[in-house]
Amino acid sequence: MRIVFMGTPDFAVESLKALVENNYDVVGVITMPDKPAGRGHKIQFSPVKQYALEKGLKILQPEKLKDETFLQELHELKADVQVVVAFRMLPEVVWNMPSFGTFNLHASLLPQYRGAAPINYAIINGEKETGATTFFLTHEIDTGKIILQEKTPISETDNAGTVHDRLMVLGADMVCRTIDLLIAGKTDAVDQQQFISHDTVLKSAPKIFKENCEINVNDTVENIYNFVRGLSPYPTARIDVELPNTTEKVQLKVFETEKEIIEHKLAVGTTITDSKTSLKVAVSNGFIHLTSIQAPAKKRMSTGEFLRGIR
Repeated sequence: MRIVFMGTPDFAVESLKALVENNYDVVGVITMPDKPAGRGHKIQFSPVKQYALEKGLKILQPEKLKDETFLQELHELKADVQVVVAFRMLPEVVWNMPSFGTFNLHASLLPQYRGAAPINYAIINGEKETGATTFFLTHEIDTGKIILQEKTPISETDNAGTVHDRLMVLGADMVCRTIDLLIAGKTDAVDQQQFISHDTVLKSAPKIFKENCEINVNDTVENIYNFVRGLSPYPTARIDVELPNTTEKVQLKVFETEKEIIEHKLAVGTTITDSKTSLKVAVSNGFIHLTSIQAPAKKRMSTGEFLRGIR
């Protein structure tokens, strides 16, 4: 079975690597065009392109997915199936091209958490489990028939990074198993409507922007704790705190916190510190202890390191 793989970030590399190392016939790789990055604006290849180059795979990097030249090149690859992992929305002319169709690996238990940031939102919402789904692409995003689905627990100490890495490996195995089912003619895909009852509340996972990362100090300890985990290590929760012995405020990125649920009469947002190791912020039902943070123009560090640096 001839496979065209589509993806861009690290999450997708694991699936492409699994296909290559298990000797599936990957005839082409589609990834985002190269773009300048960093202070020097040096051209940076996507992680998928870097891996594809190492393995000598054919690479296409279209600016527009409806470009006639790209569509002709894609057609000439004669793919039986296309595999999409963390790529972009495909037009029908692309996803409908192979005889076996196009399937996507999505990092949630569809139909829950359709959208660009399923891992983040599952943790932010305090879910105890999540998972990955392979499904056939169709017109509406993340709504196609489900082929395979696997679950994984979310622990109290997991963050977006640890769940990402776990689903990356789980998903790569699922991609190979989905290909095997296609080869064997055993893909009994299930309509997502079968997972939706009259009282089902579907939770979405839209793209997260910087303005969505501000910690709401009017919220509860538990919700803020989950919010920080769901955005760690990227794109990272943010909070403005008052520096010790000053009225100056600084915005910190927050990677890790600890919970203290207790009644208090302080105004929410009040910063309390011993100037040595402890920095906590008053919220609606207690305090959030900031334990791993990053100040502007600084590296990530423990709160103790941060406080020692400003004394």
